[in-house]
Amino acid sequence: MIIIEENKDKKSEICNQILRTLPDWFGIESAIVDYVKDVKSMITLVAMDNHKAIGFLSLNFHNVFTAEIHIMGILPEFHRKGIGKNLVLKAEEILRKQSFRFLTVKTLSESNPDKNYARTRKFYSSIGFIPIEEFRTLWGEANPCLMLIKPL
Repeated sequence: MIIIEENKDKKSEICNQILRTLPDWFGIESAIVDYVKDVKSMITLVAMDNHKAIGFLSLNFHNVFTAEIHIMGILPEFHRKGIGKNLVLKAEEILRKQSFRFLTVKTLSESNPDKNYARTRKFYSSIGFIPIEEFRTLWGEANPCLMLIKPL
């Protein structure tokens, strides 16, 4: 089941708990702290299993046409079970109802050979995202950023 979490503190708690189970993707403490703060003001979808948060996705709105997946995390034991896909599909449904035309996401580009992020890029590609631009220094030279987009 996917819910929209309204409680700001609960959003932050869920984000914090899940990101800390994903050190291969979210291993920079200052980034986790920023995400935990950021989600308070964002629409946050939460995947639940037996009353437990197992994944979440938070949306950032750039303009009347474009929204971004600001952060998404799924507990490791629930990877490859359709949770991420279902969160994205629910986000798309919400955005279409509000007449948004594009959904974007940023992730580590293939210029960095990290195998975990290769899986992340493969996931986004499998659900219809296409790469549009690489930002080699946005996150620092060691972490080149790839922006992907999906028409809604």
